[in-house]
Amino acid sequence: MKNFKKKLGLMAAASVMASGLIAGSAFAQTTCCNQPSPTTMFINASAEIKQTPDLAIVSGGVITQAKDAKTAMADNSRAMNAAIAAIKASGIADKDIQTSGFAISPQYVYVSNKPPIIKGYQVSNTVTVRIHDMAKVGPVLDSMVEKGMNNVSGPNFTIDDPDKALDGARVEAMKKALARADLYAKSAGMKIKRITSISESGGYVPQAYAPAPMMAKMSMDSAEAAPVQAGEVSMSVNVNVGFELEK
Repeated sequence: MKNFKKKLGLMAAASVMASGLIAGSAFAQTTCCNQPSPTTMFINASAEIKQTPDLAIVSGGVITQAKDAKTAMADNSRAMNAAIAAIKASGIADKDIQTSGFAISPQYVYVSNKPPIIKGYQVSNTVTVRIHDMAKVGPVLDSMVEKGMNNVSGPNFTIDDPDKALDGARVEAMKKALARADLYAKSAGMKIKRITSISESGGYVPQAYAPAPMMAKMSMDSAEAAPVQAGEVSMSVNVNVGFELEK
């Protein structure tokens, strides 16, 4: 009987302890969930830099027509080979000359109520040229037209390594975000505790164009090379930075 009472006493004590643990856990959860959320802030900032382009992209093509495909192809190949040789002679490396389009198509004569008749063939061959020396843009345009290229467009001015050039804009945008966040925090009687997130958008590099066909014609009518002005290109970056504030 004594042992039975002793067991009952131990069970009651264990029950009280378990109830205390449960109550303590519930109290801890309630205390945790009632804590105020941290004060956060997100700042968006952008920066733009301008830089002289170091790459010009020009497209040059030869279009030929003849009564038969073989002759049209031969005439086109002759003119294109001469033009490419002239481009290389201007100091352009093989790796910067790439075929970007080739087509051969029949030319039709249409007569009412009759099937179309093939009157000849047209061959079109186009190369894209990357020019790293801005001083060579005019002479390259001249050589293209003088050697028979009759479909020239460009130059398209841009930056050869835009990601590297954008680093300056990234640093400037981040400085702006930090300064603006500090201003808002102080105005609210708080200070920056830490940065919680950083994301980037933008990074677009606009490309400047010039009407190459007109310039090439001007060159052939005079003794001077085609006038080319590279100007500047603008590059911009946007950053979105998250901050946690504290008193």
